Amino acid sequence: MPLQWKIVIDSTDPHAQADFWAAALGYAVEDNSVLIEQLLGAGAVPPALVTEHHGRPSWRGAAAARHPDDPYDELSGAGLGRRLLFNQVPEPKTGKNRVHLDLHVGAEQRADEVARLEGLGARMVRAVDEPGGSWVLMQDPEGNEFCVA
Repeated sequence: MPLQWKIVIDSTDPHAQADFWAAALGYAVEDNSVLIEQLLGAGAVPPALVTEHHGRPSWRGAAAARHPDDPYDELSGAGLGRRLLFNQVPEPKTGKNRVHLDLHVGAEQRADEVARLEGLGARMVRAVDEPGGSWVLMQDPEGNEFCVA
């Protein structure tokens, strides 16, 4: 049986990262407010673990973006399919990623997509054109590398 998985990315601002990647990929930012409100009401979690984001209660140290067509748990709001989870860490990113995302848009759409992603807060690092292919190396707002191919 296949395993469920998600990509977890350390982040200093998980909500900003979830917003960026949701916009970049056409995903939805997860809404965990139903579960959070139940847990707060029952006294099961302290208010210090919660913040407000997009006008609703959200986990202070975590946020996620999920594919809008994939299933999700209606109580927790957590995606059960393609999902990026951003966990808050105190330190900024240092060094090169060991894993990165490749966004496939095609050569004819690449320049427009790079411009769109820059408008969302990404930064172009360099364009690569070599015998094996061509792509643009970019960084998200926290410096995580990704490619647009």
